[in-house]
This record gives sequence, C-alpha cells and structure tokens, in this order.
Amino acid sequence: MPEVALFSPQSKVRDVLDRLGDRGRQLLFEQGYSVGEGFVDVLSQYQTLEHAEQTERLRDLAGLLAKLNSVQ
Repeated sequence: MPEVALFSPQSKVRDVLDRLGDRGRQLLFEQGYSVGEGFVDVLSQYQTLEHAEQTERLRDLAGLLAKLNSVQ
C-alpha cells in the first residue's frame, strides 16, 4: 500500500520539502512561499504552514493543504 502524505497546518515547511521535493517546492511557490535557492534560511525550514500563513508568507493554506494531500 502506498504511503499517503497527510499534511496539516502544523506541518513544517521542511516536512513538505522532505516528502515531496521539487513538487512541494513548486506548490509552496504557487502560494507565495519561496524557499529560495538552496533553502539557506534554516529557521524558515521549521516554520509551520499555519505560521507561514499568519505571517502572510502563504496566500491560501486550505488550498495548499488540499494540493499537498492530493499529490501521489
């Protein structure tokens, strides 16, 4: 049985990148969150998706979670 990626508002940006790689990076970018080249901002890696939305780094958390959780 394939592993199902279940992301929540408490998931960290790093979790998205670790599990989905470039696809996760692309989905984050589509919502306004740029992880940058090489993702050198270590503190942002451990920011939750919910906090990123609260600080206006993400535009649509619900939409992002729907997309993240539908990636095969």
